[in-house]
Amino acid sequence: MQVQWFPGHMAKTRRLIQEQLKLVDAVIEIVDARIPQSSRNPLIDELIINKPIIIVLNKEDLADEKITELWLHYFNSLNNMKAIKFNATILNRNLLAQLKEILMYLTAEKREQRRKKGIKNATIRTMVVGIPNVGKSTFINNIVGIKAARTGNMPGVTRGKQWIRLDKDLELLDTPGILWPKFDDENIGFRLAITGAINDEVFNQEEGALELIKFLQENYPALLCQRYKLNADDLQNTPLELMDKIAVNRGCLLPGKNIDYEKISKIIIKEFRGGQIGRITLEKP
Repeated sequence: MQVQWFPGHMAKTRRLIQEQLKLVDAVIEIVDARIPQSSRNPLIDELIINKPIIIVLNKEDLADEKITELWLHYFNSLNNMKAIKFNATILNRNLLAQLKEILMYLTAEKREQRRKKGIKNATIRTMVVGIPNVGKSTFINNIVGIKAARTGNMPGVTRGKQWIRLDKDLELLDTPGILWPKFDDENIGFRLAITGAINDEVFNQEEGALELIKFLQENYPALLCQRYKLNADDLQNTPLELMDKIAVNRGCLLPGKNIDYEKISKIIIKEFRGGQIGRITLEKP
């Protein structure tokens, strides 16, 4: 599945992140727990060399729990990096304390250098980065407890930079979501599109729904059957034949009993994104 993405403000955002990096001690990168690697921007990795990173696996309530644990183990095994999981639908009152503990650990060497220079109790400044629609603002709002950063359910809500002081020890800089100009791997394009990181207008939803059915058929057959009233024999069919049967079951038909592919594709994608099909992760470490 080909995804064409023409970012308008990405170069400006890249410059903004580059300029502000010298002011921060660490970076908090929000990723989608359903696609932890595909939702990590390689441009951000290039920009934040030598900065400690906390990876936040957001939307973990939509992801496969067992695979999320594999991802946590993987990220936590890497140098200068720690990872936590996060569910934006539940207010986590311990989140700030958890973050501060990790940041204190990751910045211990830098704070010791400052102490030797006579700088005591310096505020830890962090930058929050991530691709569009991954939940950066929702994450920050959960920490602050107020609408400190605008949130939305479509890419590109956060347009400018916002410094947010949490307490005497910690400040956050919220930044706009940034995608990279070209997806060399079409699987990454599919994962980003199907999870909503890319505007629905720039990819073929019918192809996306077919790819999703194929993935579920191979990796989550029980969830696919349960949600769409299919049986084990149906799984021997092609993804297109499965889509046809799902469309019939859901009444997505045009005059003459022809399949309404546009309607059923939108339903399947919407139900995947909303978690109605089940807890699904699209990639493993």
